[in-house]
Amino acid sequence: QVQLVESGGGLVQAGGSLRLSCAASGSMFSINLMGWYRQAPGKQREFVVRMHSSGSTNYADSVKGRFTISRDNAKNTVYLQMNSLKPEDTAVYYCNFYNGDGRTYWGQGTQVTVSS
Repeated sequence: QVQLVESGGGLVQAGGSLRLSCAASGSMFSINLMGWYRQAPGKQREFVVRMHSSGSTNYADSVKGRFTISRDNAKNTVYLQMNSLKPEDTAVYYCNFYNGDGRTYWGQGTQVTVSS
């Protein structure tokens, strides 16, 4: 089992910045993926970004150039720096952990609200 604890959501004006954190604990394989998904009201959960334990990253086109993922492997923590936020970024952001055994885990979600 892997537990994920998220923090850092909140309310910000358009053009502002927020930083999300997700700390993982439990039985983790050294090879894994950590990332973020988001779900806006009335919409399906969508991929935002992910980072392999090797350091490679994938970003959704909608956040490229504005969001940056990083991770501290020593702390098993992934960060999402969100800049130039737009009202359409408003959503609940979920941390996602894909373990080396094929199991997927989700955080509890943190609300990000961007006002216009």
